[in-house]
Amino acid sequence: MTATAHGRAGRGGAGTPGETGTPKETGKRKESGRRKEAALSRAGVREQLASVRELLDRPLTSYYLILGCSSLLLVLGLMMVLSASSIESLQEKGSPFYWFFKQSISVALGLPIMWVCSRLPQRFFRLAGYPLLLVSIIGLVMVLFIGTSQLGAQRWIDLGPIYLQPSEPAKLGLMLWGADLLARKARGGLIEWRNLFIPLMPGTVILAVMVMLGSDLGTTLVLMMIFLALLWVVGAPLRLFGGILAVAVLATIIMISTEGYRSDRIDGWLNPWGNAQTSGYQSVQGLIAMGSGGWFGLGLGSSRQKWSWLPHAESDFIFSILGEELGLMGTLVVVALFGLLGYAGLRVATRVKDPFVRLASASAVAWIAGQAIVNIGAVIGVLPVTGIPLPLVSYGGSALLPTLAALGMLLSFARNEPGAREALAARGPGAAARGLSWLGLGGPVRRRRPGRGRR
Repeated sequence: MTATAHGRAGRGGAGTPGETGTPKETGKRKESGRRKEAALSRAGVREQLASVRELLDRPLTSYYLILGCSSLLLVLGLMMVLSASSIESLQEKGSPFYWFFKQSISVALGLPIMWVCSRLPQRFFRLAGYPLLLVSIIGLVMVLFIGTSQLGAQRWIDLGPIYLQPSEPAKLGLMLWGADLLARKARGGLIEWRNLFIPLMPGTVILAVMVMLGSDLGTTLVLMMIFLALLWVVGAPLRLFGGILAVAVLATIIMISTEGYRSDRIDGWLNPWGNAQTSGYQSVQGLIAMGSGGWFGLGLGSSRQKWSWLPHAESDFIFSILGEELGLMGTLVVVALFGLLGYAGLRVATRVKDPFVRLASASAVAWIAGQAIVNIGAVIGVLPVTGIPLPLVSYGGSALLPTLAALGMLLSFARNEPGAREALAARGPGAAARGLSWLGLGGPVRRRRPGRGRR
């Protein structure tokens, strides 16, 4: 009996494989297991972050981000222009595709411009700002005498089948002219902010006043963004920023108080639901569209507000239709694409030492990303309605072509980042070059050698 009891005790005694241990020991083992799992999880997160950092450190990251985000926004814009304009186009022109075809023509013209600009040397952009700014000023003067007025703003020159808006290329002209002007005065890679006063500051003021004479407050705001970006890159003191902003705010108040329709817009912005049938009508209808989309939207082409409820659904308020049809997720994707585009442009500006590239890249980001913020802010009600389009998405060839030219410029700068040229050479010829070679229209295609270069 003693032996049997001893055998039973031996099978369950300490030191045997079958022992489960005390509750305290079991708890310690479980806690140790949880710690190991947490450590493995943290290690996995660190590995993923390291992979992302490695991806962002590649020489062609900026190039592919600019190209990819621009392409996605452009394709999304074409789809949304078709959806948002189809009803009004059918009612006014007899075809639901009229405005879509016109936007497609602008895209067909703009893409070659973007491609050519991406291959041009830096010297071209430094020289192009002067004639472009001169042509824009001539166009702005013509607008004052022969321009077409719509909704209180005189911005367009009627050329028959198309409307030209000279204030749009003026953004590109100011950006290139200002960047080259300051870069020429650079000393030892540094730019003195005092050089802003003559002639950049007077030139910007003259250009802004000419735009404002056409009652285009939105474009004036974008011009000021470009100018302030140049100030920021130069390293101007904060008191200069404060003085300029104070003058700008004072001028804006004066312009709002002297024009009745601007005062109505401010009233409609501050109390849209109280002015839902008057000055706040467009804002209210845009908010209804955004709210109707929910998380994932009603579906592409299923908007209800585009049925003559929301004015300018294809241009100023296309973001509302996008939110209605694609929901909150769709709007967040658009915001993320603009954020990545801005990041890529600033990455280009910080990875080069040339002052012109730094100035031009930063001001291009301020223009495109800043204009997107103003447009989206007006749609969701946090900013007054200014009438400026959403870059790459809204309808309008006059705004699209200069924007694509600026993005092509950024691609050209990204191709010359440290290590980017070698990575592009190692990548081998693109599809266009191979196609020309097959047709006998290009030179021989050189194959990439394995293991050379890093994208």
